[in-house]
Amino acid sequence: METLIQPKVLKGFRDSLPQAEIQRSDLIEKLTKVYRSFGFVPIDTPVLEYTEILLRKSNGETEKQVFRFEDNGGRDVAMRFDLTVPFARFTAEHKSELYFPFKRYHIAKVWRGEKPQAGRYREFVQCDFDMVGSDSAAADFEILNIMKTALSAIGVDKIHIHVNHRGIFNRFLAKLNIADKSEDVLRIVDKLAKIGQEEVTKQLTEVTGKEDIAKEILKYIAGGKDFDDTLNLLEQMAGGEAEDTKRMRAIREMMKAAGIADTYILDPSITRGLDYYTGIVYETFLDDLPSIGSVSSGGRYDNLAGLYMKDKVPGVGASIGLDRLLAGLEQLGLSAKKGSYLDAEIYCLDDSLAVHYQGVASKLRAKDIAVEIFPEAKKMAQQYAVTEAKGVKWGILIKKEEAEKNVITLKNLATREQFVGISLDEAAKKIKEN
Repeated sequence: METLIQPKVLKGFRDSLPQAEIQRSDLIEKLTKVYRSFGFVPIDTPVLEYTEILLRKSNGETEKQVFRFEDNGGRDVAMRFDLTVPFARFTAEHKSELYFPFKRYHIAKVWRGEKPQAGRYREFVQCDFDMVGSDSAAADFEILNIMKTALSAIGVDKIHIHVNHRGIFNRFLAKLNIADKSEDVLRIVDKLAKIGQEEVTKQLTEVTGKEDIAKEILKYIAGGKDFDDTLNLLEQMAGGEAEDTKRMRAIREMMKAAGIADTYILDPSITRGLDYYTGIVYETFLDDLPSIGSVSSGGRYDNLAGLYMKDKVPGVGASIGLDRLLAGLEQLGLSAKKGSYLDAEIYCLDDSLAVHYQGVASKLRAKDIAVEIFPEAKKMAQQYAVTEAKGVKWGILIKKEEAEKNVITLKNLATREQFVGISLDEAAKKIKEN
């Protein structure tokens, strides 16, 4: 006898049962509707890319996280760790076929070999939306607006989006004469929430060589009392007004005009660790569960596509981390559990009525009612147990005498209320009303 193989999944990966997958699919549908309402169109790219494509502009931390191997043809390949870098390659490769500004959304899985923890997996879904071909405050704000609108569409309103501008920070570092250490400083500052102020001070001192410079950096990232006060402070510490602070003020006015200014916080500690960001950057936190980390983030990456072509194509975008968001909603008790997409179940009371049941089901589906037929006449307790597990709200029972009269009994499975001997039109109306 063969030895049975123990069924198990790799650490950091997981199966998705119907309830979880239905919830994920429902959220994706709502997000997709929002993306399309702003004029964004879908694209797709391969899971595998040449490693040099993915890692051309990355830091050592990214390289450690990439799933990389040699394929059967001896090529050095890797699985995409986000959807932004493949999009940059896509833009360069299809530039002559695209129109600009080009607005795309891409909802797909990505893979990172990082340490699994609550809300963080090695395989997860990202919901990206980007605009390339426009370097403007309007483009920057549109992405910020979509972040707010998309999360509201899926019932997540208690959020704050933390924004910053890498350009202002880089000017500040240049004023301190440590511009050449900007990438190291940005990565250390990006860890503030994880490792704390004391450790950040220590690491900044090691990188810059001076504790007073480290303290000045911490003063900068502490910010002011509100958005406008913080912007004034950053402008002063960076050496005065410039295009970057003008851009932030223009975006701020757009936030106010849209009536959503309270959602955004100017947070100088938000830098985003990835090297390709060049302008505005942002991260989104759940008010009631900030510890889970950012559920939506991104920024401007004007030079990313330039790695693959001579022409400069400015870009800005964001990503909603669906799996982390779902984990957060579950912890907060906000996740809606649903076991199926069915409106009603036709119970099988008599196998001899199988043909009649099919006719009834077809007529109800034509009325936009999602319905299935229990396939065989098992005990009613068993049939009820299955529909309860699926979360079906309505049950349809048809006896022989009802079949002859072309009527049904409709039962609300939650309240046990029954409507006996009604027509399919009446049944469809009641189901839709409730």
